[in-house]
Amino acid sequence: MGNSLRRDDSVGLKVVEHLKGRVSMSVLLIQCETVPESFVEPIAEFKPSHVLVIDAAIIGRSAGTAILVELTKAIPPAVSTHALPLELFCEYLRNTVGAEIRLLAIQPENTDFGEGLTPTVEEGARNIAELLVQVLSHTTHVN
Repeated sequence: MGNSLRRDDSVGLKVVEHLKGRVSMSVLLIQCETVPESFVEPIAEFKPSHVLVIDAAIIGRSAGTAILVELTKAIPPAVSTHALPLELFCEYLRNTVGAEIRLLAIQPENTDFGEGLTPTVEEGARNIAELLVQVLSHTTHVN
């Protein structure tokens, strides 16, 4: 998720970009920008067991640092401009798809209007993508 016109708010989009072509076909990658609710149907049709939502959020950490948030815990306030609040979207997705939903919240440095990530958050996006490639190479999709 993220807004590509608000600098580090696009970090989720960048992580997915780094994953393209590097994970198996059993992983559905979607860059949903600021309208994740538009992608609920394709996600449901894919029938995932897990969904990882990646987004910029103010989590009180160093820029580029990420935390994994369970739905059962309070979701940090997102800094991106979603039409639907992030917590409500994740709950709706869980109820509709029936998958385990997690949020990977990444601390932005700069969400002013502009394009491109700050260097610190870009490095964080690359590191997160590398970790996800390793994790996803050890999992399989079961229908």
